Amino acid sequence: MTGKAEESQQLDTQGTRLRLGAELEQIAEQLRSLARAQDQLHDLYEAVLSRDVELSVVLGLIVSTAMNLVGARYGALGVLDEKGDSLTLFVPMGLSERERADLAGTELPHGHGLLGHLISHPEPLRVDDISAHPDSAGFPSGHPPMRTLLGAPVIVRGKIFGDLYVSERLDGRSFDAHDEALIVALAGAAGLAIDDARLYEETRRDAERFQRLLLPRLPEHMEPFDAAAAYRPAAIPGHVGGDWYDVMLVPDRACAAIIGDVVGHDLQAAAAMTQTRNMLRALLYDQRTSPSAVLTQLDRMLHAITDNPVTTACLARVEPEAHGWTLRWSSAGHPPPLLLTPDEEARYLHADPDLPLGVDSAQPRHDHTQPLPSGATVIFFTDGLIEHHERPIEAGMEHLAAIAIATAHAALPLCDFVQALIDQHPSDGQDDMAILAVRTPRI
Repeated sequence: MTGKAEESQQLDTQGTRLRLGAELEQIAEQLRSLARAQDQLHDLYEAVLSRDVELSVVLGLIVSTAMNLVGARYGALGVLDEKGDSLTLFVPMGLSERERADLAGTELPHGHGLLGHLISHPEPLRVDDISAHPDSAGFPSGHPPMRTLLGAPVIVRGKIFGDLYVSERLDGRSFDAHDEALIVALAGAAGLAIDDARLYEETRRDAERFQRLLLPRLPEHMEPFDAAAAYRPAAIPGHVGGDWYDVMLVPDRACAAIIGDVVGHDLQAAAAMTQTRNMLRALLYDQRTSPSAVLTQLDRMLHAITDNPVTTACLARVEPEAHGWTLRWSSAGHPPPLLLTPDEEARYLHADPDLPLGVDSAQPRHDHTQPLPSGATVIFFTDGLIEHHERPIEAGMEHLAAIAIATAHAALPLCDFVQALIDQHPSDGQDDMAILAVRTPRI
């Protein structure tokens, strides 16, 4: 009997060791899977910061990773709006094509039932029978049947952003504490991604507001001329550009127009843009001289009293003549103006540009002239409107000219015309863009 007892005890011990070994191996595999998922999430998280990947793609990966790690058939992640009142984004995973078709037209979850429970009670939730839970609200028509659920709130700095949950383990078992720990960790990763995406959008909005505050309002009365401008910031977080424009009537009955671009995309560029514009405005009003002479004086002033970055600019005067108008301009390394005639001919006023401002103030500057008919439109723009990393800049210029013709400018108010040009711009949107148009009086 003693021998049989010892043999039985040894068998029990071996069985326990085998079960323990299997559980440890399972835990080890979960840790290896989590490490692989962490690497994937890190790479995608970096992509989110650089705005190469949409937030929904990252959240989808988090949900699919959660499903793989705990062996669940279904998973989803809901994101609350910034007020926390309702879901603004819902990312379901694991649905078959048939199940997706059955749910077509179904509204987003309203945050009731167990999803609402996760938000109102921000702590992990494991449920073995969804229908038996007191907060269960049932499923909409066409929803696949689900019995078990494991969820965790998505929280960052004490604020609830939504919830992550999985349902129906493939092996038919209930979710356990190991599963819960994994879901909580992934909910934390989701919170960081959502938080960064919202900070990105807030930074972008603040930068755009700041930039627009720096840009001038065009004068309400420009008779007999018409002038309009439009600006669009780059699609980059925190980008504060150096694009600027201005237009004004000067004492000798001419219309002075300026557009420029300060090198850089930060607060220094924005401050330099404001300083340069204000200096130029004073020079334009005080001196009845050619555009080249004004730019020469401006360049000397910038060299003497500032350390502003290099700036490109195009300064023009639309001057009255006995039988029409003359455009006189000087370019400091800036793209050429685009002339659009009333008969819908578009051509660039190419001329050898002089050096940008801030390079060498001793170098001479030159004026160029072009007769203008009545009702002609002169379009000034920054390079952000036409540059695209996949195409030569000449292609962007040709595209812009084609848009100007196709927009039927003669039938549009000038403010609508410039807005149409900036809405249909041929660039890649990686730089801010500004456009200024001046139209001569119609006779």
